[in-house]
Amino acid sequence: MSNSASQWGFPTAPRRALLIHGTTMCSSSWEGIAQRLVAEGFFVVAPNLLGHGGRRCTNYRISDFAEDLRPYFATDTSYDVIIGHSFGCLVTLSLLPFLPKTKETTIILLDAALELTEQKVEHFENMVSEWTTNVKTAEEHMAENPAWSRRDCVLRTLGVTMFDRNTIKAFRKNMSWSASGLLKNAPPNVKITFLAAGQENIPRDTERLNVKVLTGIGHWIQYECPDAIMDAIPLPRAKL
Repeated sequence: MSNSASQWGFPTAPRRALLIHGTTMCSSSWEGIAQRLVAEGFFVVAPNLLGHGGRRCTNYRISDFAEDLRPYFATDTSYDVIIGHSFGCLVTLSLLPFLPKTKETTIILLDAALELTEQKVEHFENMVSEWTTNVKTAEEHMAENPAWSRRDCVLRTLGVTMFDRNTIKAFRKNMSWSASGLLKNAPPNVKITFLAAGQENIPRDTERLNVKVLTGIGHWIQYECPDAIMDAIPLPRAKL
């Protein structure tokens, strides 16, 4: 397992969660959700993807990002919940072959564009290039995003400053991305929830998905509406 990861809670906790961040983010950006999960009895692990959190990136296919995470599933390690955000959703779906064949696993995808045309890929490449060329301060993020906490704004800036700009090449190596095949091949023991900030990114094939559209929420669902994420996680009911 890579040492480039954040952990919360105790390894002896009864449940485990794996959190996969998006482009220009870092493992510690999950702090808010991770603390909520720990309070519900989870041990939480959030790795830094290739090119993030101070890591270098020389392999740029989505399958390379997923393969880099294989050690997190070593020695039959499994997770009750896996959450991916944005680009991290594509990586999360690429982890499906690593999951146990019978253990029930909840996957939550946060506002991912699962179907990307070449034009959209180019748009995202330009957007990430702008983010990393003109890095916004935490104060600027706070002014633009009043729903974010100061901690989240600081971690957003930290993620961008620790991003390897060579990772932008991932956009050119994965033109016309599509996750439809991965969704169709999801085993029955894997339950997938898609939380969308608007209608634009909802995938066409939603038969295997529990889709919920959040109104008045931006792309950063984990910052703006963490309750929606926690509501999507099956938690033990208190005995009456």
